[in-house]
Amino acid sequence: MSNIRPAPIFIADAKGLDFLNSLATPVDTPVEWLGSGDDLLAWLKAADLVPTDVLKTLKAGALPGELDAVAAQARSLREWFRGFVRKHKGRALKPSALQQLDPLNRILERDEVFGQVAPRDQNTTVTQGSFLMWVEQRRWRSPESLLQPIAREMANVICNEDFNLVRACEGHACTLMFVDRTKSHRRRWCSMAVCGNRAKQAALRERSR
Repeated sequence: MSNIRPAPIFIADAKGLDFLNSLATPVDTPVEWLGSGDDLLAWLKAADLVPTDVLKTLKAGALPGELDAVAAQARSLREWFRGFVRKHKGRALKPSALQQLDPLNRILERDEVFGQVAPRDQNTTVTQGSFLMWVEQRRWRSPESLLQPIAREMANVICNEDFNLVRACEGHACTLMFVDRTKSHRRRWCSMAVCGNRAKQAALRERSR
């Protein structure tokens, strides 16, 4: 039997929740996508959160064990965020939730983001206005800065998503989470092809008894 780990799962419709799904039980066995520093780099690349050249530069300049330590911080941050999301999902996020966000805000306050004016993409058609645009950039001073885009995506979930629509998959043993963007807001499964189909098969077996 193959022990090859599947590709990271991006089904949440929100990168901050996709980060929670970097530890998941999509079938029967838990899968960890952030088990090491190299795992963290691979997940960030798959999530398109950090430019490839930045990942290569930080890996080349990292001290022994430094990236593994950052991956451990990422896992700790993820499990804190999992507890926060599970506590508040399914209902509007109250202002009092701010009191629980110190672990996230402590990371965000270390960010080194700045902006510059730059030309628009040459393939972009400009019918009016400026041919220049505002571009946000970040100084990547150390491997620990890899936590910043993750923290920003978590903050985006907290500030811009309706927690009434944050769901956990109802599949047996499935731990995946997502934002329900369906028109009817009745999404129950991470994927109809996986957990939804299993639920249908289980219901069919139950009826046939």
